[in-house]
Amino acid sequence: MREQILSIIEKNSRIDIKELAVILGMPEIDVANELKKMEEEGVICGYHTLVDWEKTSIEKVTALIEVRVTPQRGQGFDNIAERIYKYPEVHAVYLISGGYDLLVTLEGKSLKEVSNFVSDKLSTLESVLSTATHFILKKYKDHGTILATKTTDERMKITP
Repeated sequence: MREQILSIIEKNSRIDIKELAVILGMPEIDVANELKKMEEEGVICGYHTLVDWEKTSIEKVTALIEVRVTPQRGQGFDNIAERIYKYPEVHAVYLISGGYDLLVTLEGKSLKEVSNFVSDKLSTLESVLSTATHFILKKYKDHGTILATKTTDERMKITP
């Protein structure tokens, strides 16, 4: 039951509990209790809204930053990851495999703001060896939702 609930609310966190109970074929009170229990256990960490910022007048720049660090004895990557995720600009921090250790995602108002964050705050941390910043130019799909719309060719077709 948990897996079914989680799969459904991951795609639509605003689903009504009544509708969720009908889909699952369960009493509404059981669904509500299970949701509350998963929130208390930290299985459900929060509810978020996916916004297509391209369709607003608000300017945002999203960056993915690869960070190579020196792990600390007895702490591994946890301390440096914590220092990074405490910055309010940072949206996510992941420990990854490959040539870099951490992948940091953040948003800023401009390329310069993101660049300043990387050079002034992130790169100056004592365990950070190097960074590589990648700016998101266009989002096609995010959190399972397709954001890109197909453009249709509205030109008149001319045949001989």
